[in-house]
Amino acid sequence: MLQSKNVEILVGIFVAAGLGALFVLAMKVSNLNVFNDEGGYPLIARFDNIGGLKERSPVTMAGVRVGRVEQIGFDNDIFEAVVTLTINDKYKFPKDSNASIFTSGLLGEQYVALEAGGDLENMEPNDQFVITQSALVLEEMIGQFLFKTAEGGSSE
Repeated sequence: MLQSKNVEILVGIFVAAGLGALFVLAMKVSNLNVFNDEGGYPLIARFDNIGGLKERSPVTMAGVRVGRVEQIGFDNDIFEAVVTLTINDKYKFPKDSNASIFTSGLLGEQYVALEAGGDLENMEPNDQFVITQSALVLEEMIGQFLFKTAEGGSSE
């Protein structure tokens, strides 16, 4: 009787540890990295089209994660998406840097990629990127290709 109770307790501990590991894995995969939330400063980027960009998507420069998408909003006056990026405090970027939305892989998640400019002054909190490149939407590109082809135009 006592031995079967000990086995039940060990099985319970093993199941709880497995569920904990699955929870941590789910957080890592979904970019909900609660355990590694460093402080940062906000930068603003405006885009005509953000495609499938989501809050908490990565922000990278040269392939290195330097921050994340904090908030996505819409400006009713100029009809643009307003994306607030939280950049880790240890990274600084020139004022003339630009932001682009890319997709990892053919159908992967979208992220914001930053490219450094040549200005000697760095961006300050709440500064806006002057140059941005919107997301390329696969459906729009296919539609444009099909429309051009149907008209008899070249696909160049």
